[in-house]
Amino acid sequence: MASGSGGGSLFSRNNSGNVPAMRGLVSFIADLRNARARELEEKRINKELANIRQKFRDGGLNGYQKKKYVCKLLYIYILGWNVDFGHLEAVNLISATKYSEKQIGYLAVTLFLHEEHELLHLVVNSIRKDLLDHNELNNCLALHAIANVGGKEMGEALSADVHRLLISPASKAFVKKKAALTLLRLYRKYPNIVQNEWAERIISLMDDPDMGVALSVTSLVMALVQDNQEQYKGSYVKAANRLKRIVVDGECAEGYYYYKVPCPWIQVKLLKLLQYYPPPEDSHIVKLIRETLQKIMDSALEMPKNVQQNNAQNAVLFEAINVIIHLDTEEALMIQISQRLGKFIASRETNVRYLGLEAMTHLAARAETLDPIKKHQSIIIGSLRDRDISVRRQGLDLLYSMCDTTNAQAIVQELLRYLQSADYAIREEMVLKIAILTEKYATDVQWYVDISLRLISMAGDHVSDEVWQRVTQIVTNNEELQVYAAQNILQYVKSDCHETLIKIGGYLLGEFGHLIADSKGCSPIEQFMALNAKMRGCSSSTRAIILSSFVKFVNLFPEIKPQLLHTFRAYSHSLDSELQQRACEYLALASMPTDDLLRTVCDEMPPFSERTSALLSRLHQKHATTSDKRTWVIGGKDANKDVKELSLAHQPTGLKRSFTNATSRDGARNATNGINGVNSLSDDLAGLDMSIDTNKVLKAPNLASAAHLSPDWEIGYYRLLLRSEGVLYEDAQIQIGLRTEYRGQLGCLIFYFTNRSPFPMGSFTTTLDNKSSESLKTDIKGLPDTSIPSEGQSQQTIMFEAKNVFEDPPTIRISYLAGALQALTLQLPVYLHKYMEGAELSAEDFFKRWKQIGGAPREAQRIFGLVNKNRTMNMDFVRRVVQGFKWGILDGVDPNPKNLVGATVLHTSDGKFGCLLRLEPNMDTQMFRITIRATDEGVPPILIKAMEERLAQGIEGLL
Repeated sequence: MASGSGGGSLFSRNNSGNVPAMRGLVSFIADLRNARARELEEKRINKELANIRQKFRDGGLNGYQKKKYVCKLLYIYILGWNVDFGHLEAVNLISATKYSEKQIGYLAVTLFLHEEHELLHLVVNSIRKDLLDHNELNNCLALHAIANVGGKEMGEALSADVHRLLISPASKAFVKKKAALTLLRLYRKYPNIVQNEWAERIISLMDDPDMGVALSVTSLVMALVQDNQEQYKGSYVKAANRLKRIVVDGECAEGYYYYKVPCPWIQVKLLKLLQYYPPPEDSHIVKLIRETLQKIMDSALEMPKNVQQNNAQNAVLFEAINVIIHLDTEEALMIQISQRLGKFIASRETNVRYLGLEAMTHLAARAETLDPIKKHQSIIIGSLRDRDISVRRQGLDLLYSMCDTTNAQAIVQELLRYLQSADYAIREEMVLKIAILTEKYATDVQWYVDISLRLISMAGDHVSDEVWQRVTQIVTNNEELQVYAAQNILQYVKSDCHETLIKIGGYLLGEFGHLIADSKGCSPIEQFMALNAKMRGCSSSTRAIILSSFVKFVNLFPEIKPQLLHTFRAYSHSLDSELQQRACEYLALASMPTDDLLRTVCDEMPPFSERTSALLSRLHQKHATTSDKRTWVIGGKDANKDVKELSLAHQPTGLKRSFTNATSRDGARNATNGINGVNSLSDDLAGLDMSIDTNKVLKAPNLASAAHLSPDWEIGYYRLLLRSEGVLYEDAQIQIGLRTEYRGQLGCLIFYFTNRSPFPMGSFTTTLDNKSSESLKTDIKGLPDTSIPSEGQSQQTIMFEAKNVFEDPPTIRISYLAGALQALTLQLPVYLHKYMEGAELSAEDFFKRWKQIGGAPREAQRIFGLVNKNRTMNMDFVRRVVQGFKWGILDGVDPNPKNLVGATVLHTSDGKFGCLLRLEPNMDTQMFRITIRATDEGVPPILIKAMEERLAQGIEGLL
């Protein structure tokens, strides 16, 4: 066809009007080709599936043929076709003896089946067999299957076998790594699968010489620690010790250096683990951590030569900064860190800016003063306009955290300015934070109302229900806000405003409209017309609020009752059942001959009772479900005082009646004045339920406590109760010697651990449990070597300070690997009498002080005999025991020369206490009567109990 004939050539390049038609033709041809290809593919696949089904049905296939056909089914399944008939063949292939066939079987099972699949229970025994196999390749295949498709049933059945592979000395390193990660996967899905008694054995693997095993186990321990800190507290010392060995001592395998940075992955994990526990009090642990952190900070000053090294260094550096913030809050250190972070947030690299802002947010959450951070306020505000949304979001978190009374208004104004151009992804979060800051730092009631209404007007659809409900709650609870809020919301309602403002207007005008009825432009009819004009364009829930407001107008403004009744009659025919019911009820109330019931129903809303803030609850929900729980919350220091109570009720606020002076009169509340058309207004504005679920996994008992002492612990304990040095415990594998020295309120214990076995001990660990921690302060001055060779020895020093009178002696848990895990729990001979010093008194002074102290409650007396008839006693034995308990024996004081009288002084940090003793042994009856008086009433019962236990043993007792 000629181009001038009006139609134009379909393929003419000069006729641009035909381009869409040409494109449509090309697309049509392509669709035809695709349809033809799908038809051919379906025909080919159906033919292949029929062939495979027939082969399986005929039987007689050897292992190779089964593997071949299952591989074909795998490929067809990946293309999206149904291959259900082949599932059972794949399950059977797992039991094959050849690795190549077994591998395809496991691959098929992990793809075909899910954790609720009915065939999955058929493979449990096959998987267990492979877990118990001595072939590590079969072990790995089984672990992969458990990690990928293991449900609760499979996890409960096989978790013990997975744990056995993890702790077995015969397991290869790569099997242990996979076992640890499999347990981690199961724990994240079903926490109860990991048994409490496994804790100590799992922690010991953090010392594994293979860095890969240590890394995998650390990942598992991190997840476990977050849910049960007390049970896994032994991991803290392991983490500090391993960090020091990697960073300072350079103990890292060559293959685990990443661009000259020693294993940055495990460094980051260990540093993060340290943040899950409060700062340690033991000087040696503090020294280990500080030495490591200083080395990391010094290494960061070196200029890296490539991007990869820079990234690895920064990952470790920023986590180290987080640990420093977690451990120290001294102003000088905070200033130094904030200066370094100030350089990071101004960096040209996006990742560095993000990490710098995150670390500075952590600093703001912990620091005593925000002044060092405020110096960078302009840069932080500029980060709101960064090209990367992650940086913008982090900048928002930091601005929220660094806000206080001095800069609140400036930050809120800046956030409002940025809100207009902010990404939709962060607008709702911004609105929440602006609302919280406005409420928290409001010192002027007008400023609070202006900002809150302006915020809702600007944010529109991004305002959650919690925000506007919170505004109505605060206005209701603050009389000084009510008039100003009602006047302002009426102006918004009169203009073209968002529906959220109409909800606020419906509530506030219904409650407080009468307060402004005499003001210009706020007459009852103007209030009615403003709300009524918005009815048609609003949702049903908003109309319900306005109708509830109108029934209050009937009670407050009789002059506009005809207009209100007309509105009720109109909505009594509404298709919406909720609106129809409301309108009919309100019309009936308003049409009654008397107003008594109307006045009762429309009584003024009382102040809301004190509740937790729904805004804070909504804000912190986004971090609640992450697998790696943060140890601090976004906000200032006050928000981190008690993470369990994220409530504005415990924070200073300029709105004095926001939560206080709120008398709860729930019975008098208006049951018809509802929000969302169903709930009462008081329920909707009360805030979200922030009660914390206390259904925790049951904690395992502390194995280092006195309730789980090892057999024969008392032999060395009673021996050293009266001596300063000796053997605390010994068996065929280990000997534990102890040397003690006490000066005043301070005591020093030096342990000597000797390996008596022909094999080395690995992962040697000591854990102290101190029930009397409030009165007996401990300080670990050194740690034993983690590995002790055969016939080798290691030592540890622990200081004990008696701050006051204590009763329960501490216990120590010693665990080590010698093939399997070996563990001992021993009670330490750190008793109150160890801090006593014998005194010399004349007879006159003794009786004078004896009378001054007086009887009960400063006196304790006990009559007792030997533990059995086979035991004996004599004066030499009695005298040695009394001297061993640090009594100064006063000879010639008691008229009966067979009686022993003693005096001593107990030294504690809170003061010294004088103690007096009178011991009356009866050699004929093998009985004792012991009387102790002390200037502190808590001392005599403790001392008399220990002396009774020791004297009752007799000469044949353990010395």
